[in-house]
Amino acid sequence: MAIVRWEPFRNVASLQDRINRMFDDVFSRMDSSDMDEAAVGAWKPASDIYETADAIIVEIELAGVKKEDVNVEVNDNVLSIKGERKIEKEENSDNYYRRERFTGKFHRAFTIPMDVDVEKISAKFKDGVLVLEIPKPEEKKPKKINVALEE
Repeated sequence: MAIVRWEPFRNVASLQDRINRMFDDVFSRMDSSDMDEAAVGAWKPASDIYETADAIIVEIELAGVKKEDVNVEVNDNVLSIKGERKIEKEENSDNYYRRERFTGKFHRAFTIPMDVDVEKISAKFKDGVLVLEIPKPEEKKPKKINVALEE
C-alpha cells in the first residue's frame, strides 16, 4: 500500500471551474425573457405542502396579491399556480431606503398523484395565503383493520 501525501486544497481549483461551468450552462440556456426575469429578481412565493388523513394541503404565501390576479389550474397531473403582484402606486425610487418585496409575475408548479379527482380540489384565499386542498382518493386513505383474537 502506497502512502499518499494529503493535500486538502488540491481539488479547490477544479471545484471552482466546475461551479463556473454550471452557472455558464444555466445562463447560456436561458432565452432573453428568462434573463430579464432573473435580472429583476423574479420571485417564487414560499409554499408548504403537507398531508392530513383525508387530503394533501398546499399553502402558498401571496401577501399583497389580489385574488383576481391568481390563476390555479391542473393539467397532466401538474398543479400550476400563476399570478402577479402589482405595484399599487408608483413611488419615486429615490425616496426608498430599502425595497425587499418582490413584484411582478410568479409561477409555481407541483406534481400531484395521478388518481386524484381534480374536480374535488378546493381553493381558499385568506389573509394573503392561498390554501389548496387536494382530497385523497378512497383507496389511498389509511384504513384501520381490526384484528380479532381467536379463542
